[in-house]
Amino acid sequence: MTDKHLSTEELIAKDVGARLPEGAMAQVIAMVALAWSLFQLWIASPLPFIFRFGVLNDTETRSIHLAFALFLAFLVYPAFRRSPRNRVPLTDIALGLVAAATAAYLFIFYQQLAQRPGSLTTSDLVTACVGIPLLLEATRRALGPPLAIIALVFLLYSLAGPYMPGILAHRGVSLNALANHQWITTEGVFGIALGVSTSFVFLFVLFGALLERAGAGHYFIQLAFSLLGHYRGGPAKAAVVASGMTGLISGSSIANVVTTGTFTIPMMKRTGFSKEKAGAVEVASSVNGQIMPPVMGAAAFLMVEYVGLPYVEIIKHAFLPAAISYIALLYIVHLESLKLGLQPIGQRVPKPWLTRLAGFAFGAALICGLSLAVYYGLGWLKPALGSAAIWVIGGLLALTYLVLLKVAASNPPLPAEDPDKPLDDLPQARPVLLSGLHFLLPVVVLVWCLMVERLSPGLSAFYGTVMLVFILVTQRPLLSLLRGDGGKTHGGVVDGLVDLREGLIAGARNMIGIGIATAAAGIIVGAVSQTGVGLVLADLVELLSMGNLLLMLILTALLSLILGMGLPTTANYIVVSSLLAPVVVALGQQNGLIVPLIAVHLFVFYFGIMADVTPPVGLASFAAAAVSKGDPIRTGFAAFYYSLRTAVLPFLFIFNTDLLLIEVDFWHGVLIFVVATLALLIFTAATQGYFLVRSRWYESLVLLLVAFTLFRPGFWMDMLHDPYRDIPPTELAQALAAVDADSQLRLRVLGENEVGDPREFTLLLPIPQGETGEERLERLGIQLYEEDGRQLIDNVAFGSPAEQAGLAFDQEILAVRAPTDRWTKELMWIPGFLLLCLVVWLQRRRRAVPTGEPVEMR
Repeated sequence: MTDKHLSTEELIAKDVGARLPEGAMAQVIAMVALAWSLFQLWIASPLPFIFRFGVLNDTETRSIHLAFALFLAFLVYPAFRRSPRNRVPLTDIALGLVAAATAAYLFIFYQQLAQRPGSLTTSDLVTACVGIPLLLEATRRALGPPLAIIALVFLLYSLAGPYMPGILAHRGVSLNALANHQWITTEGVFGIALGVSTSFVFLFVLFGALLERAGAGHYFIQLAFSLLGHYRGGPAKAAVVASGMTGLISGSSIANVVTTGTFTIPMMKRTGFSKEKAGAVEVASSVNGQIMPPVMGAAAFLMVEYVGLPYVEIIKHAFLPAAISYIALLYIVHLESLKLGLQPIGQRVPKPWLTRLAGFAFGAALICGLSLAVYYGLGWLKPALGSAAIWVIGGLLALTYLVLLKVAASNPPLPAEDPDKPLDDLPQARPVLLSGLHFLLPVVVLVWCLMVERLSPGLSAFYGTVMLVFILVTQRPLLSLLRGDGGKTHGGVVDGLVDLREGLIAGARNMIGIGIATAAAGIIVGAVSQTGVGLVLADLVELLSMGNLLLMLILTALLSLILGMGLPTTANYIVVSSLLAPVVVALGQQNGLIVPLIAVHLFVFYFGIMADVTPPVGLASFAAAAVSKGDPIRTGFAAFYYSLRTAVLPFLFIFNTDLLLIEVDFWHGVLIFVVATLALLIFTAATQGYFLVRSRWYESLVLLLVAFTLFRPGFWMDMLHDPYRDIPPTELAQALAAVDADSQLRLRVLGENEVGDPREFTLLLPIPQGETGEERLERLGIQLYEEDGRQLIDNVAFGSPAEQAGLAFDQEILAVRAPTDRWTKELMWIPGFLLLCLVVWLQRRRRAVPTGEPVEMR
């Protein structure tokens, strides 16, 4: 059977080396996967509390979750390349059962373990010593050697601490302490990462699998082609949009490449893109899906735990960089199409830009109007109806579903995907759009529960999945009834139940790798907390960077790339955030850079997922090359070149946190979005060497300067006017009195690190309300005293703003800097725009002269 005749599930399995056994074992795998999905739906629902049955705590659910993942990993993934793919050897079944038993140990003996914390019995030690190697083996099979090797290195490092050289040495960990920390407690394997996988990630991956099974993936691809296919490089632009929509709910860049790439890559090749460039566009857009809220490759839910911010705040901070990165990728595709001289597909005559703009504005206004009507309508209904509101809202949702199905039935069904179909014509946008609007309902329910009702991500995903299950079971018979074709086109209830079963099984199979990855990454997190290796990394990066802040960030980015090689998105984020995020925070403070924790985590996350692109281990590039039949290394380099716009964003939002919408009001946020988008498009044009026409080298340099100025206007303004003025530390009280409330002072402090060594660092001290400096000092919770001309901290109140800022007893305040009144930094945009106008003028002069290049833009 050729690749183009394989299903999406078969293609993904083939690409990652999974088994697709036949006969009874296939049924066993399917039943176990189905049971896993049903178990996860049960613990996410309110049903256990309603029926007072099956109520489990976090440790018990994590234990069962990992037991399912390990058992399925040994059944689904063969030990070696030469191992059979159509059957499961008895040794793998035995290993799977033993591994599942070691994971379930915490659930089975939970009461006994709770009564003797820290006291290991022989059975505890044996279970840990068997479970950890089996977890590493399952990791090697499901995800390849990289994560298993990294976890093993950290285990050996924990045991061999006293024998390590120089700064790498530590006091060492005994075997008993290692087993207890990593397996019996919730500090290692069964820690936060596995907890997030159990509580949130599974449900979102299941949601994506069910949405794909319902037909939403095909709908998104067809919609993207109908909207963008008639432009230059239309299939490539459609690939970007389709991958973006798939990436909204996808937990894997590889799955994204295989799902959309099997259709879009052949289309791109046939319009004129080379094999490598077609694959690279798909890779860049699929990897970008991992930074796109609301799922972000499941890392969004981990950030909630690691950063300590609400989920809605994480989404708000991550949205703008992800959105402008996708817009810039569309622009890259457009520039590549211009350089290749590609022509639009079909004979569709595009509408005038004013008409298109008016249509877009009307559509946006209609969506906003409907959203406001629903928001305020439900806000009125819920208090008015009381306990009956849930039933009325459910009825309105069902009625909306029926209306959208009626609209879908009045339009022709979507044609089956066929990459070999001639590109002479494209589907019409309106009928394609109307044929699948009901697929958006579960997404609307999910977003509503998250953003408006402020439910937990797990419960929100549960309600979205319930809506999706209802659609899966009913859409086929209802569409058949509404079309009146007797089920010939869509099938009946039985077909819907089959879709539901297959979607539940696919969701569980897609989760095997993520469940294993979060457990294995927990070993690394446990080793970091047990050995203090984070301090060692901070010392190493500080030594190599020689105190240079930019060099420190570049080294951190390179380490994130190296550590992320070969890892799935979830494990990738756990590893890089636990090892490198504290390094950036600590060294930034020492060098006077105060960075919000969310910015640091997004920084290492962005560079971690870039490893999916970067040769020689860019897994997404290999997956795309398998579809395009191109060279994987060349595909990887082309994808990395296209991803430069994503690589530059983390450096920018570290120094300009406005890009993350931190402490930014609505209209300022809109302005930042517009200017940042323009800046990234200019940066893209500079790196691609093409703006209105092919750019000369000095024009590219000027465009880079313009992009930098628009992104970081404060860099130039700081040169013109220092944003802070120095105040003697002994005059801190007077400084507090002179500064406006709700602003901040910058303090340079001499204190101690976690192991008692002296260190200097910078922190921001918030200014509370108060009439005098002494009153504000009291509200901050600080007591000061002077000794030999030095300003020392005598006491810091527990839980006070000063303690939260990082101040502690016996620290010395070395310097105080207060903000000054100066012009707004955004004034530097004016010279930036003037330089842009100069480049536009130069290129328009050349564009007016015929050069034989296809330069007209559509």
